Amino acid sequence: MRILFSCRPAYGHLFPLVPLARAAQQAGHEVVFAIGPSFVEKARELGFEAHASGISIGEAETEARRRHGDAEVPRLLITMFADVLPRATVRDLGVLLPRIKPDLVVYEQSDTGAAKAARDAGIPFVSHVIGRSMPPAIQRMAAGEMAWMWDGAAPADLMMGDVAIDLWPDTVRDPVVAALPTVLRQRPTAFDLDVPMPEIVTTKPLVYLTLGTVSFGETAVLRRAIDGLARLPVTVLVAVGPGDPALLGDVPANVRVAGFVPQAEVLQQAELVVHHGGTGTVLGALAAGLPQLVLPQGADQFVNADVLAETGAGAKLVGEEITADAIAAKAGHLLDDPAAREVAAATAAEIAEMPAPAAVVARLSELVQGS
Repeated sequence: MRILFSCRPAYGHLFPLVPLARAAQQAGHEVVFAIGPSFVEKARELGFEAHASGISIGEAETEARRRHGDAEVPRLLITMFADVLPRATVRDLGVLLPRIKPDLVVYEQSDTGAAKAARDAGIPFVSHVIGRSMPPAIQRMAAGEMAWMWDGAAPADLMMGDVAIDLWPDTVRDPVVAALPTVLRQRPTAFDLDVPMPEIVTTKPLVYLTLGTVSFGETAVLRRAIDGLARLPVTVLVAVGPGDPALLGDVPANVRVAGFVPQAEVLQQAELVVHHGGTGTVLGALAAGLPQLVLPQGADQFVNADVLAETGAGAKLVGEEITADAIAAKAGHLLDDPAAREVAAATAAEIAEMPAPAAVVARLSELVQGS
């Protein structure tokens, strides 16, 4: 097959697709990426043919604010994801698809314009979960404005369609995804950039701190987390991703600051993860059997924080609760309390039994042959 992967130009949208894309390559299939212009070269550096398609979420937000000014967040989100973003993708894929003639389109769940373009071209398409589903209230509000994408035949979910690849284990699974007509379960598989592991020599427990590749600029939050964690008898590794480590200023002696790190390797050495609640870090920490303290900053990070707290796999601090004192107290408790570690370890065992990306590639082949 020739498979087109379509996604937004952001690390958190591209990286979750890479394990499946590489498994498809290893199975002998051709893989092509359609992604926003700013990430075309990044996709090529990962070994994929890549073409520019669509615009970034930031560009869409700018357009939504131009139209609606200081409207409430739901109005902006609906304009972005029901109109601005998908129309840009449909426009570009309308030119690209006839040229590269893929047998299948795999789109990350927010890139619904790719589903529309594939449907119009008569190409089978499958969504790839990268986070939580759209809140039901927002989906109800958006239904009318998203109808153009589905030509009056709405699927089970307006963003994920009827067929989805799901990375969430049962312990923390999204019930909306679980209820879709066809779900291909896939083990969440780590993907990291080829960067060196920071040299850390310590006999103390290692705490990994990150706000991911979007919220990394929340320097005040990172600083409070550093100040709180540094009080504990631990070593702290801070990853700021594409951010500038120097912006954090001087840090205590038991804190090490880096840019990108090989997160999977870090998690094998860590005892606790303190982070923003992004899906990749949530699933990576669970796969490593680690408790988590979540400091959500936006999007579905708040839902992830709630789920981890409700299942007992971690704890959360939100908004004004995020202080150095509270972080020190919550992190200290998680390091000493075996309960969260037991839940995480059970979830890690569940993840290990989920189908590998190679098995999902085989299922995709069956779907295309049967379409």
